[in-house]
Amino acid sequence: MDVIQSVVDFLNTYVVEIGIPAGEENIPFMVILLIGTGILLTIRTGFVQIRHLGHGFAVATGKYDDPNEPGDVTHFQALTTALSATVGIGNIAGVAIAIHFGGPGALFWMWVTAAVGMATKYSEVTLAQRYRDVTADHDPHKWEGSVSGGPMYYIERGLGPAWKPMAVFFAVLLGFTAFLSGNAIQANTVADQMQSTFGISPVVTGLVTAFVVALVILGGIGRIGKVTSILAPIMAAIYVAGALFIILMNAGQIVPTFSLIIAEAFNPSAGIAGAGVGAFLVTMMWGVRRGLFSNEAGQGSAPIAHAAAKTDEPVSEGVVALLEPFIDTIVICTMTALVIIMTGVWDDRHATEIQLTGGDLSYVQLGENGRYQSATPPAELTIAQGAQDIGAVGAVLVAWHEGAIEQLFVDEAQTVPFTGSIRTADGVAVAADGTEYTSLYGDAPESGAPLTAMAFAEGLPGTFGQFIVITSVLLFAISTAISWSYYGDRCANYLFGPKSIMPYKAVFVGMHFVGAVAPLAVVWSLGDIALAIVIIPNLIALLLLSGQVREMTQSYFERKPWIGNAPGSRAPGGD
Repeated sequence: MDVIQSVVDFLNTYVVEIGIPAGEENIPFMVILLIGTGILLTIRTGFVQIRHLGHGFAVATGKYDDPNEPGDVTHFQALTTALSATVGIGNIAGVAIAIHFGGPGALFWMWVTAAVGMATKYSEVTLAQRYRDVTADHDPHKWEGSVSGGPMYYIERGLGPAWKPMAVFFAVLLGFTAFLSGNAIQANTVADQMQSTFGISPVVTGLVTAFVVALVILGGIGRIGKVTSILAPIMAAIYVAGALFIILMNAGQIVPTFSLIIAEAFNPSAGIAGAGVGAFLVTMMWGVRRGLFSNEAGQGSAPIAHAAAKTDEPVSEGVVALLEPFIDTIVICTMTALVIIMTGVWDDRHATEIQLTGGDLSYVQLGENGRYQSATPPAELTIAQGAQDIGAVGAVLVAWHEGAIEQLFVDEAQTVPFTGSIRTADGVAVAADGTEYTSLYGDAPESGAPLTAMAFAEGLPGTFGQFIVITSVLLFAISTAISWSYYGDRCANYLFGPKSIMPYKAVFVGMHFVGAVAPLAVVWSLGDIALAIVIIPNLIALLLLSGQVREMTQSYFERKPWIGNAPGSRAPGGD
């Protein structure tokens, strides 16, 4: 595990965090590419996310559907399949992680990512529809689906054969990303929540959820579309209803909370892990990173689902797709953040069992800039009377969720301070009298889905709040993994043909189990690294093809082909 962590740290430094120097920090290229591309596409499409949001909702309802048009699923099913991948763990765990590390201001940068991301998602889906591959022997019951689309197709067909190596690179990378962001992270969050709440072993949770995912994905896109069209609206309604109740019960805090979010976005002073203190770019990076993970705009994954929609007008599916960042981030992520901040749990510390071999254990040290950062611990860490000098610059400290713990105890009641040394390599604490412990106790911050569950439990009576989050985590994670399996198998189909789809699904199910039993920090870091790489070829293609998107947009809204729509009466699409 140490070797894996070293690789993750190396890639984080030289892939995710590399950028243009700005004072003590870097402005990551990932942020520049995402926000810059989104702004350019917003301008070139004539602010499509503002002017045509209503049309997107109208098309999504199915009022303009024509079942005779090519594709595998309806507009609504394509939207729910994509939403099942986007509305998920990022809304529950991702928002909590962003606030944990970057403070409340991180939410503002999630909003920015979503606002410009709506134009980005519109553009990539419109292109995916235009350049998709539809088999000649169209069969709506075909197991592997009759349509394949996504960035790999519009890179190769839109930019020309000379760009095929970049298309192949994208397909390979997104297929790998599907194993992590869309699969392992989902399983990991469910396992973490189940172990935190019920003490269920991650092995058991992983086996159960992997079995459920396998049952659905082996049925192909038809079954995936049917399941997600039911599951996505139900799970979103339950979660939003619970969050809305808490927000309304704390209505007096709404304005102060929004004021705090905006103030902290530009002058951060918070972040329970210490990362956000005074670091504007750190807060922005956490917001953009978690915003991307949540709404996936620019990542190139959702276009694969939307390419399967029944339509011959690429723009008609593009306007449906721009709803995703709005629903996912502007609505649902905001509700999660408001609940976490209003209930006051975001910067609280709670009595916690500090498992010395647990995946949430870490070691940090205070830097000269006043912020905590990851540290390599010595072989033995000496502690007297349980106290850690959290204000000492350079001192290596035991941390939980990257938050330094002020005092450590040997008992759950926290009455007997620990004195002795921690053998960091073995994960064993040896007291002065020779007694060995594999766990200590202390007040520590929470993060991820358990933090959101804590906020809901605080805001709703009884155990109802915790039940909502647990149910949502389970449903969100499973539905996300289901949708991402389709993204991955389209990549496999592009690279190796239909015969590769079943082997890919088998490996996908296996990776779901692996994700459940792996440490949380490692799984999320690997997912972030994969995302940081996979967006590059997609954003390059979007920039180069933005002229085509502009032409298709103008043509569609000038022709208004949806008016009087009936089978055989529509004008041909394209540009």
